[in-house]
Amino acid sequence: MAQIAVIGGGQAGYSVVAKLRGLGFDGTISLICGEDELPYQRPPLSKKYLLGEYERERLYLRQASFYEENDIRLRCGTPCREIDTAARRLHVGDDEIPYDSLVIATGSEPRVLPASVGGDLRGVHTVRTIADIDRIASEVEDSGQAVVVGGGYIGLEAASALVTKGLPVTIIEMAERILQRVAAAETSNHLRQLHLDHGAAVLEATQLRQLQADADGHVAAAILADGRCIEADLVIVGVGIQPVTDLAQMAGIVIDNGIRTDAACRTSDASVWAAGDCASFPWRGRRIRLESVQNAIDQAEHAAAAILGSEEAYEPTPWFWSDQYSAKLQIAGLGTGYDRIVRRSGSAADSVSYWYFHGSELLAVDAVNDSRSYMIGKRLLESGKSADPAAVADPEINLKSLLK
Repeated sequence: MAQIAVIGGGQAGYSVVAKLRGLGFDGTISLICGEDELPYQRPPLSKKYLLGEYERERLYLRQASFYEENDIRLRCGTPCREIDTAARRLHVGDDEIPYDSLVIATGSEPRVLPASVGGDLRGVHTVRTIADIDRIASEVEDSGQAVVVGGGYIGLEAASALVTKGLPVTIIEMAERILQRVAAAETSNHLRQLHLDHGAAVLEATQLRQLQADADGHVAAAILADGRCIEADLVIVGVGIQPVTDLAQMAGIVIDNGIRTDAACRTSDASVWAAGDCASFPWRGRRIRLESVQNAIDQAEHAAAAILGSEEAYEPTPWFWSDQYSAKLQIAGLGTGYDRIVRRSGSAADSVSYWYFHGSELLAVDAVNDSRSYMIGKRLLESGKSADPAAVADPEINLKSLLK
């Protein structure tokens, strides 16, 4: 009987095993989760879970009974320490788990501040796991001032949650503007103003020199490169994430900004596939790695189908979202390589969308509280169509007409 093993207890790992059973695979499935938790969703961690609006149980993708009923051998709390590709075996704790096909869905991990600048002080946190958020939540009530290092989506979402919980928050971004790597200036400007309107301080083009400790070794202040000192007894570090590739690399699998896969999600080892944040794949003439729930689900399900014989190439239309305060940002496409941004006002006072073009080609849409623009933009991108920039900018023109 065929044996399939999956390493990773996040959205991608869960999606692989669920899809395998959904497609009728009746062999042995093993799912190895390094954390001592059932597979769970991460997006609500820095939002509703931190705010106390989600109970822990709501984070779980399925309850334990799902894995029992579907004969999925779930191993939690003991990370995989080695992949033996020659023998097709995983070393998990003191056990060996055989496989005929393996999916690596190890996800990503947050970048941390070095200890030399105070990254190891008590009160300094990253945002990635349930345990991370539990630690942050336990300190919020006793904190007087919070600092968020990093103006990417993780940092901005954490900042909005902390402000909502009543903390004064200062966001420190080293780049010229927040979201500089992932969004146009227009989107950055909109979200900066959103945070300012809610009382957060936003410091851009500002470098952190040192986190300073009090006599008990707990963070007490952030010292900036220009000498300014900001009180801080709670610090969230959101300076990006990196793919977890150590197991694959030790096993001799090719790494290329993540675990390198082909269009079928297969790695350089014919018996090993990869999916989710840890995987890089060919897309429209280049190689990309997507850090999103959408990709984790779709790529994982594609890998499951490929293991069972599908030859279809994985060709996604990327989409993302971010919740900050009452604003919902929805993104379709990849906003890179653009030479023009077209702004469209939405039907409500707080709704707007920004459309990314290269020449006449539509590349992406950022929509804030404007699900209609997001959906139309996504459908255009999925169908390979563009849109007349003048028509996009004109709020009197029905967006649906762009689909014809």
